[in-house]
Amino acid sequence: MPRPDRIEYEDAIYHVMNRGRGRQIIFHDEDYYQAFETHLSEANKRIDVHIHAYCLMGNHYHLLLQTPRANLARVMRHINGVYTQRYNRL
Repeated sequence: MPRPDRIEYEDAIYHVMNRGRGRQIIFHDEDYYQAFETHLSEANKRIDVHIHAYCLMGNHYHLLLQTPRANLARVMRHINGVYTQRYNRL
C-alpha cells in the first residue's frame, strides 16, 4: 500500500533523504559524487528549486531544499531519475 501523498507548500523548506536499494552503495568513487553534484546544480537551474545544503554519504544522501512552486514530488522524481540514469552509465 503506497503512502499518502505529501502536502506541498510554496516556499517550503524540506529535509529529504534517499538511500540505495537494500542500503547498497550509490556513490562508489569520486566520479559518482561529482556526477550527483553536477546534477544538483542543473536541477537548481532547471526545476526552480533552491538547494540550501546537501550531504552525500556512501549509500545515501540528505538534501535541504526550498520549493518556490510547491513541486517537491517533481523535484525528487527528477533528481532520483536522472541520477539513476547517470549511475547506470558510470
